Amino acid sequence: MKINWLMVLPLALTTAFFGIAGWQLANNSDDLTAGVDTTSLRSAQEGQPAPPLDLVELGDTPLLTRAALEVEDLVVVNFFASWCPPCRAEHPTLTALSEAGVPLYGVNYRDRDVQALGFLDELGNPYDLIGADPSATNGRDWGVVAMPETFFINSEGIVVLHFRGPVIRRSLDNQIRPALAELGYTLPEIGALADVETN
Repeated sequence: MKINWLMVLPLALTTAFFGIAGWQLANNSDDLTAGVDTTSLRSAQEGQPAPPLDLVELGDTPLLTRAALEVEDLVVVNFFASWCPPCRAEHPTLTALSEAGVPLYGVNYRDRDVQALGFLDELGNPYDLIGADPSATNGRDWGVVAMPETFFINSEGIVVLHFRGPVIRRSLDNQIRPALAELGYTLPEIGALADVETN
């Protein structure tokens, strides 16, 4: 009996595809268990000067400007929105970092003022400075693709780390702190977090 290779080829390709996918999942499982996001995208901003900021005031909160990014040894710029569930999840960690003395600046992304202010009124405002980016112009310049995204910027205005996803305790301890330590930066330790956070 002759084998029709055109009939066998789809089965062979499907088997190969699922075999490779299974191997990749098995290799990534240890990293995922440790809280490492193996699917994160590389950032074009890391190692580059932080892009300009042209934000509008959000209520009566102090306005974030580009000049504020070059004042401290390390500042944190967090893009967030009231409609973003992971932004709510990361809020306790950001609040704890702010309370520990980390300069924390917020960019409210594609949001309505009343909803953004309601979000901050409900959860508390951890940001030293804040501005709104209703048209996402700043987000595009900064390479933002999904909420939330956080940038760590040194006193020269250089983005030393760009983190995509919620800054919760696990990502802070397993990804952010080690990455910053390799670059010579440290963040203060934080205590227990509120129950809002999910991991």
